[in-house]
Amino acid sequence: MSNAFSKTIENLNAAFQGESNASNRYQIFAKTADAEGHAFVARLFRAASRAEALHRDSHKAAIAALGGEVKAFALDEVKPGSTAENLKAAIAGEVHERDVMYPEFLAVAKEEGAREAIRTMTFALKVEAQHAALYQHALDNLGKLADVPVYVCPICGDTFVELPAKSCPVCGAAVEKFEKIA
Repeated sequence: MSNAFSKTIENLNAAFQGESNASNRYQIFAKTADAEGHAFVARLFRAASRAEALHRDSHKAAIAALGGEVKAFALDEVKPGSTAENLKAAIAGEVHERDVMYPEFLAVAKEEGAREAIRTMTFALKVEAQHAALYQHALDNLGKLADVPVYVCPICGDTFVELPAKSCPVCGAAVEKFEKIA
């Protein structure tokens, strides 16, 4: 039996795998940043890892809502470099998701009318753009950054070093619900 959302489900599975790997990779990158004395960058990697886990879980829920199944896979092996190298790798990944992967996946989801997928992919697309900017700022200022708190919206994963006034600009969640990342 064919599913009207088959291509979207395939794309959601690819995004699920990508977000799972990104979450894992950023946890490992955080350990390197901590070991090198870059406390803020480590916190930023942990925050982004949390955001990617939220995207992963949202993609999984969309797959189920569309009548699909999450495909089994193994996490990629991670070989971290220096904090600077890890930031460059993270920027490249986020830029690819922002500029290529999610726009292509969203076009298919819109064509197939997959509302659940459109929502989760739109949130991820917007947040990946924020992550790329935060990583670029961290790379440009490596060794000069103050160790400030980082916050993650528990709905869409948007990531902040300065809280918005009342709600998340991506999904509208109340600031009071944001997670402060240690």
